[in-house]
Amino acid sequence: MKIVIVGSGMMGSAMAIPALDNGHSVLLVGTPLDREIIDGLRENGCHKTLKREMKGDIAFKQFDEVTDADLTCDILISGVSSFGVEWFAENVIPRLKSGQRVLAITKGLHKNEDGSLCPFPVWFSALRKDVSFNAVGGPCISFELADRIHTEVAFCGKEQAVLAELRQAFQTEYYHISITDDICGIETAVALKNAYAMAVSLAIGAYTKNDPALSEKYNAQAGLFYEATREMSAIIRLLGGREDALFFGAGDLYVTVFGGRTRRLGTILGSGVDFVHASEILKGVTLESVAIIRLLGKFFGEKLGEYPLMQHIHERITENTLPPIPWDRMRRDSFDGELAYERQKGSH
Repeated sequence: MKIVIVGSGMMGSAMAIPALDNGHSVLLVGTPLDREIIDGLRENGCHKTLKREMKGDIAFKQFDEVTDADLTCDILISGVSSFGVEWFAENVIPRLKSGQRVLAITKGLHKNEDGSLCPFPVWFSALRKDVSFNAVGGPCISFELADRIHTEVAFCGKEQAVLAELRQAFQTEYYHISITDDICGIETAVALKNAYAMAVSLAIGAYTKNDPALSEKYNAQAGLFYEATREMSAIIRLLGGREDALFFGAGDLYVTVFGGRTRRLGTILGSGVDFVHASEILKGVTLESVAIIRLLGKFFGEKLGEYPLMQHIHERITENTLPPIPWDRMRRDSFDGELAYERQKGSH
């Protein structure tokens, strides 16, 4: 098979590894933001940010060098971040052939003109109904996939036959793939995990104060993880997904809390630094968690208070304040199957 990956960031590039291991030909294409990555790969075969060599039947091109013949492939992977989906929609989707199979690794939600939210593959499908748009969700760290560490994900899409073909193309002894038609559920779950991973990481910063010598306290992290999965489940169902999609979202939340830029932001905020100063510390770092938090704040409006943890991190981001974690508002009492949400007096 000929597989083209548009977007040479870490996750897009890591997807080349199982493809190459399965004997496929890969073309890795850099977006305008990836020029240095592609130049480095051409020079010495080493990926600048993934910190891995990329060997085998793989070629590298800048996007402005790509022909329509290059894009005529068996599978095209959208490897752009959520900040690059508009670019992908404008510059790549119009050039796809009818019947093309696309697999998107981008995590996030699109705001429609009517104010509703939908996963990126659903939005892409509205732009090109003659193209099969599918997506990847679940816990996966790019470095570990590139190192062939056992990884469990889900491919989601509308057509079972297409998903089966995609699974056959990428599944290996270390890359394990479930398939589902629950696009809304899977994509909402993995989009939410960025926001909630930042929220859980507040508890890390609260006790370590960014001092590696101080140990983490896991009760607080687990408590926020518990609330995060509860709120994620409710939002998944609200946006049309099935509840079992939470399993992949929870796994993704788990690995994200363990490391990376989202954990770092949450830890800094939890240590008592406000968002403005935290942004200065992380200047130049892409923060997809902030984008999804802002998006959900606008979407829910006054109803954001129904999700206390999401409301809390939204306040920290948009109001640049340092309110205490609302533990009492997250308390739940359950009797005879009825769940009662506790609210403090004067709460939102």
